[in-house]
Amino acid sequence: MLNSNELERYDRQIIMRGFGEEGQEKLKQAKAFIAGCGGLGSPISIYLAEAGIGTLRIVDLDTVDTSNLNRQILHWDTDVGVPKAESANAKLCNMNSNIKIEALRETIDESNVYELTEGCDLIMDAMDNLGTRFLLNQAAIKHNIPYFHGAVHGLEGRITTIIPGETACIRCIYRGDIPKEKFPVLGVTPGVVGCIQATEAIKYLTGIGKLLTNRLLVYDGLGMKFMELSVKRDPECPHCGHLPFKKEE
Repeated sequence: MLNSNELERYDRQIIMRGFGEEGQEKLKQAKAFIAGCGGLGSPISIYLAEAGIGTLRIVDLDTVDTSNLNRQILHWDTDVGVPKAESANAKLCNMNSNIKIEALRETIDESNVYELTEGCDLIMDAMDNLGTRFLLNQAAIKHNIPYFHGAVHGLEGRITTIIPGETACIRCIYRGDIPKEKFPVLGVTPGVVGCIQATEAIKYLTGIGKLLTNRLLVYDGLGMKFMELSVKRDPECPHCGHLPFKKEE
């Protein structure tokens, strides 16, 4: 049940049509897995924390580097050399004392991805490589929980919402290997993309609005426009092809 502080803190979202105290209670009871607390993970975790998601499990092995600071807004000059999980935990706990932060300094790999995501209600993709995204995609399918994908490059971003058995998964959309390499990014780009991902997660948990399912939203910051591409499940997808097809509502 929401306490008096929470009722006051979240008043502006509680009064939204279709949201109400019931929606806020759903957020409070939810547990979100956030893969990474860098450029995308920063706005995602900040806005999920401020919205009142009850538990955030954040996983990131890296330490804060000066080159991160143009876009990773959870981390400040004084955090250089500090583990990102530790830095994120400190900021988020100070932002909202009503929620629980589980910050883990680990690498997400084949040996632990299912265990790390166990018990979570959704997976937020804040990674910078396709290999780990494929692992998270498989974990979402195994646990039957949604996967909110976001990616950035320069002034471009891509976002989609994946519901196992109902929508195209990441493996349906992306094929082959993309080499992990240094790529350009302006700090505002992950801000835009991460906020959209957080919006989708909140909508999913509260049951409001229309989700970005079977649609790949492309953000072009240079031309300041959004484009939408339709995507479909691949019956022969090695990740989700074995799942029965469900009609998307």
